[in-house]
Amino acid sequence: MSCITIASQWGFQPRYTGTAGKDAAGEEDTVLDYGLRFSDPAKYSRALRRAHELVISGVPRPEIPNDLADLWRRSMALGISPDQHSPRHLHDAADVLELRREHRLQQVMPALQDLLADDSSSGRHLLVLTDASGEVLWRVGSPDVLRRADRLEFSEGADWSEAGIGTNAISEVLVRGRPVQLFSAEHLVRTHHEWACTAAPITDPLTGELLGVLDVSGPLDTISADTLRMVRCAVRVAEALLGTPDGGRIPGASSPVRASRQPVRRPVAAVESLQLLGDRPSAVFRGGSRVPLTLRRAEILALLDSRSQGWSAEELAFELYGDTGTTAAIRTEMFRIRSMLGDAVESNPYRFVAGLAGCSDSGRVLRLLHEGQVADALEVYRAPLLSRSGALAVQLLRDQLDLALGSAVRSSRDAGLLIRWLSTDMGSVDSEAVEALKRLVGRADARYLSFRASAGG
Repeated sequence: MSCITIASQWGFQPRYTGTAGKDAAGEEDTVLDYGLRFSDPAKYSRALRRAHELVISGVPRPEIPNDLADLWRRSMALGISPDQHSPRHLHDAADVLELRREHRLQQVMPALQDLLADDSSSGRHLLVLTDASGEVLWRVGSPDVLRRADRLEFSEGADWSEAGIGTNAISEVLVRGRPVQLFSAEHLVRTHHEWACTAAPITDPLTGELLGVLDVSGPLDTISADTLRMVRCAVRVAEALLGTPDGGRIPGASSPVRASRQPVRRPVAAVESLQLLGDRPSAVFRGGSRVPLTLRRAEILALLDSRSQGWSAEELAFELYGDTGTTAAIRTEMFRIRSMLGDAVESNPYRFVAGLAGCSDSGRVLRLLHEGQVADALEVYRAPLLSRSGALAVQLLRDQLDLALGSAVRSSRDAGLLIRWLSTDMGSVDSEAVEALKRLVGRADARYLSFRASAGG
């Protein structure tokens, strides 16, 4: 999702910093680069706040599109003040629990939580799910983010519609019927200017009826160009679940149902092994059936297979995406992996269940080496680990495999194993193995001379 695409929802066009004279208030008519909301959110927020004050006082500003200003005026006509702090509250906590029990989105909330929520101590964004009127029914976040939300009364039972608290991402989804992203002073109420919010509607896949709004909110620096794409992806997952034969309905909804998080129903693990060596990774199931894996999912599974204590979403995001990685991206992929592999993968942290650790062909290579079966390990190691992957973490695992097998082959002092190793793509550049072969067969041996030339010796 590009900045231009996201911006277009408000009629924004990409703008480049500069001046275009002075406006009616004598202010420099400075236009903004939309990308600053990602690269320098504090600077972008300051400009929006200045524009907010002018527009509220009746002075048009180019930073605030006319249709957004119209929405502010409509909110104020409904009695919402920019200085208002408290939203309208429709139900208390006990009533909200009852509302959840009867709501169709109860069934998809666990999947949404798996995909987008971060309730760890370091989590910085809030996941919110409302009903079709904008009343908050669920919210998930770290203790710190929940406290920040409490200061805004952004809590269960609060009315986050236009009439309840003024222009915000959730209210605009209700008005426009499409995904919306609001940043800082694009919100009408001033106490919301420290927040960036992305929201999208969830509809019944059969009737098109609006069921609720999914929102991800957090401090200004938590927004990225991918946030809107991730929210849209989560909505598609929710709507796919709602389209299953039971229609997302909770059996016996009129009877008491726990309002706490329900486990996602996953198939029992039937995966027997993972094929991660080479350029066509796949999962192998009982009976011999194979399911191809995307490169990114294969990379995640390779990392899971490499560490028995597991990985957090934050660790996986950094290992695979670097500093730009997000836990939301990892959770999306993990949701899909767990949907495919069933209960083979545990969460918090992410790891294989007992008995499946080391289930990949690369894991088998290491296991055979540990058992001293060098010839068998060499037979299994027919291609590099995920040969198409450029992820540094995978490259390191690939190098570790090469080093482990190369060292074992050299230590074997078996000319036949050395020749087999040097004949592979992985061993062809192993100059130490070439020297080991020379010591066994002599410097005049044609095989040694051939491998020395190939290794650049």
